[in-house]
Amino acid sequence: MYAGGVQLGAYALERTGPAARERLLRDCSTNVDNLAAGRWETLLSSALVVEEPMPLPYALLLVAVLGYAEYAYGAWWTAAVFLFGHASATLLVYGALRRTTDCATRSALDVGTSYGFNAVLGTLTSALPRGAVRTAARAGLLALAAAPVLKRSRTFTDAGHLAALGIGIGVSLAVDCLSFAKRQKMA
Repeated sequence: MYAGGVQLGAYALERTGPAARERLLRDCSTNVDNLAAGRWETLLSSALVVEEPMPLPYALLLVAVLGYAEYAYGAWWTAAVFLFGHASATLLVYGALRRTTDCATRSALDVGTSYGFNAVLGTLTSALPRGAVRTAARAGLLALAAAPVLKRSRTFTDAGHLAALGIGIGVSLAVDCLSFAKRQKMA
């Protein structure tokens, strides 16, 4: 429902006038200017809006990852990880950028599903078989997310994607520890 709602909202947003569209996106953005002004509600609103309709492959991948997380862990857990990863990665990026004087960076549009998606994806590594498979998946995902950060043409959102994935993997490690403790208690 979330992915469909975001996609429908993007199509509706395309049909509004350019000024109204820009105003809504700016009001929902977690850019430095909004957060520095205390507009903390954007930590939620930015996850509900995208600048343009999501490409079909990404939308399907989003549905698959969120759907499997809901199947494996439940809807509330998935929503909590999504929002925690989205907000935490956003705040890390804000912390890194808050002293920038570059007006374009301070006021850049920063909305979308990708930080939450990356957090849930990272967390899902705990659903993989324990051992080498799980470790390789975590390392591979981190390497894929780190590649854009290492390029000269990187953006702050590249760092946010890496941070969100790292947060998700951190949650998956906590899930692993809790699962291990539960198995030990039962033994």
